[in-house]
Amino acid sequence: MVKCEKCGGRLRRVHRTFFERFSYMAIYECRDCDREHFYPRRYTYHFGPYCRCPHCGTFRVTRLKAPDTIDPVYTGFLNYLERLVGGRLHHCRFCRVQFYDRRMLASEDRIPAQPPQQQEVASSRDPADSDA
Repeated sequence: MVKCEKCGGRLRRVHRTFFERFSYMAIYECRDCDREHFYPRRYTYHFGPYCRCPHCGTFRVTRLKAPDTIDPVYTGFLNYLERLVGGRLHHCRFCRVQFYDRRMLASEDRIPAQPPQQQEVASSRDPADSDA
């Protein structure tokens, strides 16, 4: 049973419009707070700035250097195109699938780079000053 993330109430399925059918697998509405929950189609996970698992949609994926012999490779036309375009091999720890993607990981974008001014200040210190 699906529950509302906001109030914990039961959700009921709502009819989609003609154009919503192309974007969403299902739309649910909470009976208590009337909030709608949208579940996107899987092909929409291939669009956007960051790498996502094509099966579950999580951003928590890792990059692999070589294919794993145990976990299966996600098959599909969009995954094949990603591989042809030069996508790198990734792994989802929740679905245990491998897939190809050309985008960067979401965790790589959030790491702030150290400004070059701080690096110069750290290297220009005199070791004799630290002894005194």
